[in-house]
Amino acid sequence: MSAPAILALTAGEPAGIGPELCLQLAEEGREAGIVVIASKALLAARAQLLGREVTLHDWQPGQTPVTAPGHLSVFEVGGCASSDAGVLDPANSAYVLDTLRTAAEGCLRGDFDGMVTAPVHKGVINDAGMAFSGHTEFLQELCGVERVVMMLATEALRVALVTTHLPLKEVAAAITPERLGQVTRILNADLKAFFGIEHPRILVAGLNPHAGEGGHLGREEIEIIEPTLEQLRSEGIHLTGPLPADTLFTPHWLDNADAVLAMYHDQGLPVLKYQGFGRAVNITLGLPIVRTSVDHGTALDLAGSGRADAGSLQTAIRVGAHMARCRKAANQETRS
Repeated sequence: MSAPAILALTAGEPAGIGPELCLQLAEEGREAGIVVIASKALLAARAQLLGREVTLHDWQPGQTPVTAPGHLSVFEVGGCASSDAGVLDPANSAYVLDTLRTAAEGCLRGDFDGMVTAPVHKGVINDAGMAFSGHTEFLQELCGVERVVMMLATEALRVALVTTHLPLKEVAAAITPERLGQVTRILNADLKAFFGIEHPRILVAGLNPHAGEGGHLGREEIEIIEPTLEQLRSEGIHLTGPLPADTLFTPHWLDNADAVLAMYHDQGLPVLKYQGFGRAVNITLGLPIVRTSVDHGTALDLAGSGRADAGSLQTAIRVGAHMARCRKAANQETRS
């Protein structure tokens, strides 16, 4: 039996619910080895606020993380300026980015089998004068890859995006044959490598209502999407579409698919979050490392209340561990 995966867990925005979600993990035993990337002082302060008794253990690469109830392994990152629950502080922004950088670089070195991220607050990071559009783009730059793909998943549905955090008026221009081709190839390859799906079946949404209605409601399907999908099919990728997004998310189509490829953020994610909010996971594909995250934000109004739900974090850990195992198995098969 192979050793459990070791996952780095970044605690996210100090003022949000991330630190207490990490502490909740200590209440029960864990199948995966979890190392929280955070300030121990921050975690200790939040534990005291919530009345939780958690023993924090210093962790260094090569050690086995503790998994016993009431205990948590921590890789110390300093520089957290304040730890007040619910109160944003731009002075914490460099610390937050340092936790992400520490986890990702540890994955690249092989110290961790993957990383899981608690939510950050993009606005306060940018208020501190640090350009930050999200975990996905930050990790893309840090890992030096040309293209990454955001995919959210529940137990029953996976939705990947061609475009992510763009104003709606910029979406159509961003859907080029090159981008669509890159995203689809990454999605197909990573469904194989990280999820063990030998022949992925992907549904592709059209951009326009009714998938363009034969050109009467837009010509992107005719001029860009359909020709690109034909090229990708010739490479052996199993694609169905472009399909109207308002009927794609029905059992008739989903029962025979492994993933949906939506053209933009609010085309695919509202459906997925309605179907499984609080139990979904955000996955970054196209990286040389495993990265999963929660499907929710910092929830400043809940921070310090003890009412935060760790369901999405537990799902992110479970999926991250599964992806790490599939990747290891695929690498061993390649070497043999």
